[in-house]
Amino acid sequence: MNTTIERTKAVQPDYAILPIFSQRFSPYAFSSKQVNTEDLRACFEAARWAMSSYNEQPWRYLIARAENQEEFDKIVSCLWDANQAWAKKAPVLALGFYKKSFTQNDKPNKAAAHDLGAASAFLTVEATQRGLYVHQMIGVDPDKVREQFDIPEDFEPHTAMAIGYLGSLEDLQALPDGYADRDRAERSRKSQDEILFSGQFGKAASL
Repeated sequence: MNTTIERTKAVQPDYAILPIFSQRFSPYAFSSKQVNTEDLRACFEAARWAMSSYNEQPWRYLIARAENQEEFDKIVSCLWDANQAWAKKAPVLALGFYKKSFTQNDKPNKAAAHDLGAASAFLTVEATQRGLYVHQMIGVDPDKVREQFDIPEDFEPHTAMAIGYLGSLEDLQALPDGYADRDRAERSRKSQDEILFSGQFGKAASL
């Protein structure tokens, strides 16, 4: 029996927000079900329309489906071992890059990593809207990425992500030790008083 895991992990926010933000989470257990091309294209279209410093759009992605085993395995090999253990079961993997300098003047783009993150966040929201799940990773070996994919010098391998549908109970049970507990863990966030200040740093904002 291939029953989808019955947990949405939706949370009750302190203030009313779009439901999609409280529904999103990063699973470790993915279904092997293929993601259709239209949905994948839509996710990266959302990333394409993210904001960026001077409209540089420094993000780039390198994607592989599990059915294209050679390309997929190359991406898996670039992940840290702890990420390989579960990410190799996802139907789609992608690497995230940012361009280190501005195209117009070759000056360092200090916002590049931030802008890659913004694009990946846009992608994640679109994916969630379409019933997909995204688990983003920083555990990537940049040297291995360069070795495997001949990356231009001005682009920095920075992140990876797994994209797919929520796994079944069997998928959850098949995870290596410890990952199932992480997958089931309740979501939590710092309070606004811990992240939003006014007057001075560390002083809870009065709005």
